[in-house]
Amino acid sequence: MDIKQLTYFIAIVEEGTITSAANKLHMAQPPLSTQLKLLEDELGTKLLERGARKVSLTDVGKILYKRAKHILEITEAAVAEIEEFGKGVQGTLRLGTISSSGAALLSSRVIEFNKKYPNIKFEIHEGNTYEVLEMINSGVIEVGIVRTPFNSQNLECLFLDSEPMIAVMNEEYDFKNENDKIILDDLKDMPLIMYRRFEKILLSEFHKLDFTPNIFCINDDVRTTMLWARAGLGIGIVPKAAVNVNLMNDVKYKIIDQDNLRTQIAAIWIKKRYLSISAKRFLEFFN
Repeated sequence: MDIKQLTYFIAIVEEGTITSAANKLHMAQPPLSTQLKLLEDELGTKLLERGARKVSLTDVGKILYKRAKHILEITEAAVAEIEEFGKGVQGTLRLGTISSSGAALLSSRVIEFNKKYPNIKFEIHEGNTYEVLEMINSGVIEVGIVRTPFNSQNLECLFLDSEPMIAVMNEEYDFKNENDKIILDDLKDMPLIMYRRFEKILLSEFHKLDFTPNIFCINDDVRTTMLWARAGLGIGIVPKAAVNVNLMNDVKYKIIDQDNLRTQIAAIWIKKRYLSISAKRFLEFFN
């Protein structure tokens, strides 16, 4: 069993048929079938079931597929590390971010990082925290920028300082007072717009105050909360870092003075997975 055979095996599994895998690998079908048979003979077990339309993994095949992916990942990481060592600090950093992390990243980190490492480019993948976690687990990105709470199992994490939740609104719902803070009681009977990830936490806090909030809209993106609040449809509840006052200077906000309503932005990556020099340097700046 060698790296090439594992590469062939993975291609067959992911393409679904030997013919499609052969096309992807730019080789003829008979030699690919031969390599698969040699691999099965060497291991003394069947790895794939040949169906009418596509192949499927046997239970043993599932084990090998998982291990083969990991072996190839280590191999590719070793090659990349050697190439990077020769070239110096350059390349493309594959970064996954949530929509509410923009202000925190651009506050100084990315700008200063770019000044020091101008040859490092960025490939940004955006999504909510769950989508970023999925991308990092599947290897689409090297580093993810997410927000608590999240499942940190099998992850290395670097956390920024915690920040409060805020109530955002336009002029119509502005509290018109000198205080920059409010309490949850102040939101009683107000139409609320909230990001789904914080729904349970917020409802729990409202329940402690013994009143049912007037939830006008629940959505899956903090940007939607901001835009609906900006349009005057209600009061949005978002993390403070989600508001970029330079881009949305027509939005008003008040800090919600509640210890349990705080959150943190974190940089995450998979434990023991190879990180490029670009990613390592970025994490130094993030911290």
